Amino acid sequence: MGITVRRVLISVHDKRGVIDFARGLRDAGCEILSSGGTYRSLKEQGIDAIEISAFTGSPEVMGGRVKTLHPKIHGGILARRGREEDERALEELAAKPIDLVVVNLYPFEKVSSLNPEDVTAVIENIDIGGPALVRSAAKNFAHVGVVVDPDDYPAILAELADLSGETRLNLARKAFERVEAYDRAIADYFMKLRSKDDVCRFAFEEDFPEQFSLLLKRSSMLRYGENSHQKAALYVEAAGGAAWKQIQGKEISYNNWLDSDAAWKCAREFERPVCAIIKHNNPCGVAENEKLTDAWMRAIECDPVSAYGGIVAVNRVVTEELARLMSEIFLEVVVAPGFDAAALAILSGKKALRLLEVPSCFKPSRRDIRSISVGVLIQDSDLRLIDNVTVVTQKKPDDRQIDDMLFAWKVAKHVRSNAIVIALEAQAIGVGAGQMSRVDSVKLAVSRARKPLAGAALASDGFFPFPDGVEEAARSGVTSIIQPGGSVRDHDIIAAADRLGLSMAITGMRHFRH
Repeated sequence: MGITVRRVLISVHDKRGVIDFARGLRDAGCEILSSGGTYRSLKEQGIDAIEISAFTGSPEVMGGRVKTLHPKIHGGILARRGREEDERALEELAAKPIDLVVVNLYPFEKVSSLNPEDVTAVIENIDIGGPALVRSAAKNFAHVGVVVDPDDYPAILAELADLSGETRLNLARKAFERVEAYDRAIADYFMKLRSKDDVCRFAFEEDFPEQFSLLLKRSSMLRYGENSHQKAALYVEAAGGAAWKQIQGKEISYNNWLDSDAAWKCAREFERPVCAIIKHNNPCGVAENEKLTDAWMRAIECDPVSAYGGIVAVNRVVTEELARLMSEIFLEVVVAPGFDAAALAILSGKKALRLLEVPSCFKPSRRDIRSISVGVLIQDSDLRLIDNVTVVTQKKPDDRQIDDMLFAWKVAKHVRSNAIVIALEAQAIGVGAGQMSRVDSVKLAVSRARKPLAGAALASDGFFPFPDGVEEAARSGVTSIIQPGGSVRDHDIIAAADRLGLSMAITGMRHFRH
């Protein structure tokens, strides 16, 4: 059975759409109760409202911490229509029924995510009255509607004269989900608080708490997962933040998302213009240059066969000139910080091509999470590149070799283990990925090279267990190697490099990607 909405309480932190919504309520003859900043916003726009403190006869206290926690408010929300004892209680309180509660909460998730160390500010963003209002209205959904999402405003306006039971139930479900997520975020934050002393000073420590929760919301359903018989969806952090934006193209698939993420992570390692081409979650072409178009051409040159149907990421805005080059081959996705108007006009002709824009303010997650049969594995994201580099051979690398080693090291970080990358003059020219032995990865990288390797640099994501990988690299023409070190045979590895006249640098840091 539907209800007619006559009295509405509005108390929102997110003011998006609330003015137009309130105008619609006013035009429908609804009485509006409001508080604090919401009340002031409505009055500034000429929308009549009754301030909650005037309605209850109790002023806001403690800087607004206490304003809606009052029997006249919660009695008006929780009263069951047609039940004599509830209606008599309303009379005794001099209260009136409230038919619709419109509330969104203080931005705890956003504040705690952006600056978790500011404990005082985070705690001040724990909403008390808001969740209480939401829970009261949702509990009494048989008689009251509750709105926690501004996107629902238009649909509610269309039903004011007859707010259906189905709508109220759906709104109540959404309201309880929001409160549950809100409380979970607060509980997770408190799991990471540590007492500094006995005078109520606290510190935030983002380690691995005893309980770990993920607050995610579904962003989109995907056509299927890695294979067509698997269902899949994309979920994003409920706290929000800068999101990737699809500019054009078909729906992005599960595998497209994996490869797009891998491409972007690789491209963001570089300061100069760079192009990274990904196939099956591995770089098949990466090049850096002062001109992005030249970086594109050199990245394609690494492996033009694998680049077909690949995912591309660049770290500069895509221009008309680059778009023309990209349009010459079939690509699945292009990821970039932007696309100029001329580039969009060209790429729009590729109807299936997906364009993803990554805002400059986007920050990667600080956690990597993977499911396994017994649970989930959680680790810090691999956001560091290198700490110290020590040359351990008699032959020292020159400046060009150092640049090539560091370039190859950046790319190798994003290749599946065992990873070998051979580079020359800021261009990947051979990539060996996913082999069970390191020497086989070296052989694969050498075999994939489409140009001479004389004078090239080689990067290995892990140490060399035996000299054979170094010997294989030297036979191909490689003259410098960068690797983590740490093998029990490091002495033999270095001796082999000295014997072969190679330069070798040790990083002390590895970058496995399993």
